[in-house]
Amino acid sequence: MNFEITENQQMIEGMVRDMAEKHIRPHVMEWDESQVFPIDLFKTLGEAGLMGVLVPTEYGGSGLGYHEYITVITEVAKVCGSIGLSLAAHNSLCTGHILAFGNEEQKQKYLPKLASAKFIGAWGLTEPNTGSDAMRMKCTAKKEGENWILNGTKCWITHGISSDVFVVIARTGELLDSKGMTAFIVDRSNPGLKAGKKEDKLGMRASETAEVIMEDCVVHESMVLAKVGEGFQQAMKVLDGGRISIAALSLGIAKGAYEASKKYAKEREQFGQAIANFQAISFKLADMATEIEAAELLTHQAADLKNNAKPMTKESAMAKYMASEVSVRVSTDAVQIFGGYGYTKEFPVEKFYRDSKLCTIGEGTSEIQKLVISREVLK
Repeated sequence: MNFEITENQQMIEGMVRDMAEKHIRPHVMEWDESQVFPIDLFKTLGEAGLMGVLVPTEYGGSGLGYHEYITVITEVAKVCGSIGLSLAAHNSLCTGHILAFGNEEQKQKYLPKLASAKFIGAWGLTEPNTGSDAMRMKCTAKKEGENWILNGTKCWITHGISSDVFVVIARTGELLDSKGMTAFIVDRSNPGLKAGKKEDKLGMRASETAEVIMEDCVVHESMVLAKVGEGFQQAMKVLDGGRISIAALSLGIAKGAYEASKKYAKEREQFGQAIANFQAISFKLADMATEIEAAELLTHQAADLKNNAKPMTKESAMAKYMASEVSVRVSTDAVQIFGGYGYTKEFPVEKFYRDSKLCTIGEGTSEIQKLVISREVLK
């Protein structure tokens, strides 16, 4: 495995960094305070090819691999975790599911619009009473002629209000049957699809999170992704890739907090010298740098396996688990290095601190990652 940064990755890194500085950084706290989901920004990101990073060029995407994708998410998240989260969710979940399991007609219809951000995508697996326990989902789809009738509520849906297309997994068979769930594409224009309550979150506040409610939502059988009964297996494979997304998001937040801390430690003086000269601070920075490096290597290892279509359930879970926990630790230490200033909104680390926690929860908690890893190593 060669993780040396390619010239292409360097170019992408520079381009994304410039875009983040120009279009994101000036508005970070404004969006955070008002909880505004900046749709126009995502249209701009779509024009730059960042909303279809993994989508092949024949469908209007950038046709890049997972190493480049990690670079994109990380660079955005270094500036704003909220924008990094929405970018990751759009690319890896809704778009990624249609790319992986859609037929040619579905791909031609949706991928060009998703890759350009003409459409914003959402993806629904979680329900109010079934988070990690997805096989107990209560959202049902019943066949009536050529149509399926969907009823139920999905929660914690990124872009649950603003999305144009929604991939939803619903139960078409018996409870607890892993082959009793099916994935559907649902257009926002569908009268049976409604947005519910928007969540008021601790962090990631500019990334819209809301309920999605389906009431006698009529979906034609042509909108089934792959085969009836394969929804759960599809979702697990989508989440394998999604864990790389959250690992990359975690890396970005951790790097942002680390870079801010290093800069501050060199500038802030106490007892007649920069606080970076004190071992208590320099050792914190050493731990930050080491943990970030380790998490980054795990993340690119999972990406390498994904690029080569090799099994990577264990590796993606390890990357997500490690990177998300590192993100929280680094952000916590960043607040400590900044001292009282770190607890105020005038400095950037309090936002990294708030945003980081979601990474240990979304797309499978740290406890679920350990469950996945332990099952894999004990096989």
